[in-house]
Amino acid sequence: METITNTLRDSKAARWTALAVVAFTMLCGYWLTDVMAPLKPMLEKELLWNSAEYGFFTSAYGWFNVFLLMLILGGIILDKMGVRFTGIMSTTIMVLGTAIKFWAISTHSLDGQTLLGMKAQVVIAGLGFAIFGVGVETAGITVSKIIVKWFKGKELALAMGLEMATARIGTTMALVTSVPIARALGGVSKPILVCLIMLCIGMISFIVYTFMDKKLDKSIADELKRSESKESEESFSIKDIWLIINNKGWWYIALLCVLFYSAVFPFLKYASDLMVNKFGVDPELAGIIPGMLPFGTMILTPLFGNLYDRKGKGASIMILGALLLIFVHAMFSIPFLRATPIAIVLIIILGIGFSLVPSAMWPSVPKIIPEKQLGTAYALIFWVQNIGLMGVPALIGWVLNKYCITGTYLIDGSPVPSYNYTLPMIIFTSFGVIALLFAVLLKAEDKKKGYGLEMPNIKK
Repeated sequence: METITNTLRDSKAARWTALAVVAFTMLCGYWLTDVMAPLKPMLEKELLWNSAEYGFFTSAYGWFNVFLLMLILGGIILDKMGVRFTGIMSTTIMVLGTAIKFWAISTHSLDGQTLLGMKAQVVIAGLGFAIFGVGVETAGITVSKIIVKWFKGKELALAMGLEMATARIGTTMALVTSVPIARALGGVSKPILVCLIMLCIGMISFIVYTFMDKKLDKSIADELKRSESKESEESFSIKDIWLIINNKGWWYIALLCVLFYSAVFPFLKYASDLMVNKFGVDPELAGIIPGMLPFGTMILTPLFGNLYDRKGKGASIMILGALLLIFVHAMFSIPFLRATPIAIVLIIILGIGFSLVPSAMWPSVPKIIPEKQLGTAYALIFWVQNIGLMGVPALIGWVLNKYCITGTYLIDGSPVPSYNYTLPMIIFTSFGVIALLFAVLLKAEDKKKGYGLEMPNIKK
């Protein structure tokens, strides 16, 4: 498709406003995603959950996306039906799933009941989280395609970096505010209620965006008519899935993604507990230290994205990010490093690594995959990623429960288990090592195929 000029996306005010609106929706989604992470000790105290049950619940995020292929279906719907329909659908699903999760955590009607051999409360809360996971992941690929639609050939990596930075505000809010909200409002379910309200606002925000999207499509159609252009991009077909999965560069990005994110997001779900057990941080303050990680990415991801836009070196940026990931998790695994300042420094370094890889990885996909296949390509990457986001938390929870209990400590006079986190951190380190391998392979593939991953995004 030839370059179109004089469309709504050529207005800086319009495209940055569109970005701000959809990024806010993702902020609300990421707030709910990690809202339970700092509450693990409170769940053990108030609801009598154990680490295996917490890991099972946390893994629910990917149940439907992985096993029922709902995320892939969402990508196909996105490429077939467009961003407006898919975005409204996905935000509605987010609200529905969160409502179920809130009910399960807040009600006493499930007390003493079992389902599938587990506490009914854990299973129903997991069901709600799984439904939410379908919505938020589909919303994520929708927003990615929206950003490509508005920013391709312009500040694409910067825009994606700013969207990720805004989403990380949601993660920070989850890690920092969950325990204070639970204590102030009197219950472990109250932070979920706050997130439910925010998700409703986020859904309204996306509906506002759809009006801008209609204007963009009209401006593109008018420009094509004025220029008498006969070219139009072919529509997506199911056979395009085969073309995507036969692309070696796509596979390297997908595998780098699942390994990298499996070493970060599941880590964050246990990081507050790590701060309590290894570094002796007060449980009420334990979320603040890992909360520094997403806070750092708010600044650094757009910075590195802007660097990629203007200077290139996307594959090299991903390699550096993987190296930092390995270093941090390896240091966390050393048993005698227990000083809180060390934990703070390591979280800051991890934040740098976590900024480097996504800032280059997501804007690299449009260089490898045609735009008509982007929704499905992103969906397939997110699907592979969800395998890790589903399996790794459950694995870590099982390992903690099976091999890492060292005794108990008191929270408000009630005993909860204490853990040795050395083995889980070694597992996270291994993910980083394999991620580095695929980052190196991706750089070699780029050199071979000439995707332009090392070239700037902004076309002059």
